[in-house]
Amino acid sequence: MWRIWVLFDPRRALVTLFVFLLTLALVIHFILLSTDRFNWLDGPNHDRLVGSQVQEMTPLPQTPKAQ
Repeated sequence: MWRIWVLFDPRRALVTLFVFLLTLALVIHFILLSTDRFNWLDGPNHDRLVGSQVQEMTPLPQTPKAQ
């Protein structure tokens, strides 16, 4: 393992690795934010959902209470 660090400067390699991982994380998060399903800030855009996905809720019938 030490031979790898002889070939590469450890500081430059680690900084490059951290920059790459940060860029990858930002790209993934922005891709998720651009979708309706995984946008945790705005929630789903109900205007674009298909009618079968959004259903109107009806109240349940009243049942007598058990005594």
